[in-house]
Amino acid sequence: MTQYRQLMNYIGGQWTHSRAAEYLPVRNPATDEVLAHVPLSPASEVDTAVQAAQAAFDGWRRTPPTERIQYLFKLKRLLEEHSEEIAHLTTQECGKTLAEAQGELLRGIENVEVATGIPSLMMGYNLEDIASGIDEHMFRQPVGVVAAITPFNFPGMIPLWFLPYAIACGNCFILKPSEKVPLTMARVFELIDQLGLPTGVVSLVNGGKEAVDALLDHSLVRAISFVGSSPVAKYVYSRAAANGKRAQCQGGAKNTVIVLPDADMEMTTRIVADSSFGCAGQRCLATSVAITVGEARREFRERLVDAAAQRKVGSGLDSEIEMGPVITPESKQRIESLIAKGAGEGAELLVDGRNAQVKGYERGYFVRPTLLDNLAPQSELARTEIFGPVLSLIHVQDIDAAIELINASPFGNMACLFTSSGAAARKFRYEARVGNIGINVGVAAPMAFFPFTGWKDSFFGDMHAQGRDAIEFYTEKKVVVERWPREWSRKF
Repeated sequence: MTQYRQLMNYIGGQWTHSRAAEYLPVRNPATDEVLAHVPLSPASEVDTAVQAAQAAFDGWRRTPPTERIQYLFKLKRLLEEHSEEIAHLTTQECGKTLAEAQGELLRGIENVEVATGIPSLMMGYNLEDIASGIDEHMFRQPVGVVAAITPFNFPGMIPLWFLPYAIACGNCFILKPSEKVPLTMARVFELIDQLGLPTGVVSLVNGGKEAVDALLDHSLVRAISFVGSSPVAKYVYSRAAANGKRAQCQGGAKNTVIVLPDADMEMTTRIVADSSFGCAGQRCLATSVAITVGEARREFRERLVDAAAQRKVGSGLDSEIEMGPVITPESKQRIESLIAKGAGEGAELLVDGRNAQVKGYERGYFVRPTLLDNLAPQSELARTEIFGPVLSLIHVQDIDAAIELINASPFGNMACLFTSSGAAARKFRYEARVGNIGINVGVAAPMAFFPFTGWKDSFFGDMHAQGRDAIEFYTEKKVVVERWPREWSRKF
């Protein structure tokens, strides 16, 4: 183990070695190479981070917001200066292409930019003379110590959905990144260490379930943010809520696109292929099901077969590659078993991406783009989040039937429509019961100044990540009614 770097935690403004009894290898999924070892930190180290954050909170919340955001301006500059290095780390540990990693970090930096607007975004409101000589005010105040538990698929972007808003609002923040991809945030926290933030304002604790449960159960942690699968999101939400915490928990998805006959088939095919196979399908906004309506079926299917078969798969560090590996051998095995299940349920395998071998990367965890046709809407595969480069085709006769299938899903993260009809687009966005809608867009990812919404089993909580929802989540409203009359009276 000594030949590999042992990752540390960042607690109380210091890098500290964990006392963990177990370290896990962090592997490059394209090569199976061990990049580092990450500690499964015990609950006691979570407590140390929480205590440091609580000790810092009073001074940090009293720091004027105009001063707090100066640290974010510095962070933005450092992230931009080191963007290529960070993206390279993300590709190494996550597997996505370098272009995808660069784009991910850019979206994270956009959240830092939005959070610098806190002096305006955090404003309350007031009204004079609600009664004679009485004024009323609403102030926003930080909630205290907050934490985020983030997933493997976007190690650079998703922590930045939370960290900038949390500290800009005056909270102290603890991050527990995925133990599969800890290197990206380790490097980002090395940059954060250069900001000169007060000790304890931000901390990073590596770990697994013990660390997660310690955050969920700690009495001083006031709010929890989470992104991951729906079963774990429900667990985190339930346990956090039972302990009296605020929680925003983004879950899984089964995202669908509808293709109408009047869509631009060439462009639609390219966009849907990018949505389905980009990041090897490992994103909560990846298209998993395409519903063709009427005459759209034949041409779209033929074009998509070509797009799936021709996609270049390999190491994300190779410039000509369009899709990298999946995250672990276990993920590869799970995805391939779901492909087999879909075929067993009667779907036709138009393109089979199982048992992929990539020259020069024989030890990598590769699944090539896969296309299944005639998937039964009630099949298990139609209801299961695959989280891999697998697209299933369903055919219906009209848009009403397509929308009905979307609305019957237990998930509600995203749905998209491809059409040249404004009337069809309006009907779709009005009736589809999902949180993120795309019209002629394959990945309806909200910009940083909009909330990243999700409905049904795709989200547990009230306030979403990003934008104004983030401000609501990381602040508490305090209403003050004050009376300064010219003459004292008990009359209102």
